[in-house]
Amino acid sequence: MKIAQVAPLYESVPPKLYGGTERVVSYLTEELVRQGHQVTLFASGDSVTQARLEEACSRSLRLDQECVDQLAHHIVLLEQVFRQASAFDLMHFHIDYLHFPLSIRQQIPTVTTLHGRLDLPDLVPLYKMFPSMPVVSISNAQRAPLPWVNWLGTVYHGLPEDLYTFREAPGTYLAFLGRITPEKGVEQAIAIAQQVGMPLKIAAKVDRVDREYFHEVVQPLLQNNALVEYLGEVGGDNKDTFLGEAYAVLFPIDWPEPFGLVMIEAMACGTPVIAYPRGAVPEVLADGVTGWIVEGIEEAVQAVGRVSAISRARCRQIFEERFLASRMAQDYLRIYKELLGGWSGRAAA
Repeated sequence: MKIAQVAPLYESVPPKLYGGTERVVSYLTEELVRQGHQVTLFASGDSVTQARLEEACSRSLRLDQECVDQLAHHIVLLEQVFRQASAFDLMHFHIDYLHFPLSIRQQIPTVTTLHGRLDLPDLVPLYKMFPSMPVVSISNAQRAPLPWVNWLGTVYHGLPEDLYTFREAPGTYLAFLGRITPEKGVEQAIAIAQQVGMPLKIAAKVDRVDREYFHEVVQPLLQNNALVEYLGEVGGDNKDTFLGEAYAVLFPIDWPEPFGLVMIEAMACGTPVIAYPRGAVPEVLADGVTGWIVEGIEEAVQAVGRVSAISRARCRQIFEERFLASRMAQDYLRIYKELLGGWSGRAAA
């Protein structure tokens, strides 16, 4: 099958540091290539892939200090993709709705994985304008605000089997991985660690829009706090060690999380997760098996005391059963084939 994978340009594929969507696009692309498909990846020029790489910009935009207008590069990306559309059996987009006005006028099947939150009122008129666009959710919870759009299926994220190292022995610190932003709950994580009296290591990026929040709210919580260590962004082997050597990962989110990649990254290492039940958390995390689902700081503190009841080997086993990249690719291939079959039937009619 000839497949185009179209990634956002904010991070490389895979990202050097933080980056959820681009990371998943990388795992999917490499697995499809491994299974023998002809894949073209449209992404930033600093991406690394076994697929054919079509670069829309020389380097990822978030780390490019000279980039002022990120949208301009995405318009270039769209033009590159649609100039080559006839070369593909199917085009798979990961750039939200940016391509909808072009895709709806194409004769080539397209599918879009929606990676973000969908509970924003601004999205309602947009999806009403494009009700036939085929889309895929990354959790069932993600669909709740827009149940009436053209959902083809839900595909949970997956990771390569050998990406993370299973560690049977628990570490001595709590871990927080993600972004420094109010909805991710870093303040809650610090409060949990302080009440438990256990060290907390924070590995997270700070986006431009969150710098004021970081400086005014989070930094004061870090100053003169011997329990909390801020590491900045981590990636690659450093993230493997960071997650694998943790006692537990804290995920005290306060938003409708579409998936929560950090949860399965922790499970791959055997590390239990303590999370609030927002969005997709109950779909991804098995309460009492791969971690604890709790409400609020007090329950989280109690859950830290029960982490020893969680089998790290079982966390890894469930990761291998549910969240491998090979399974993710097979789920997408089923959707591709169904979409192509329906497209062929429509053309014949």
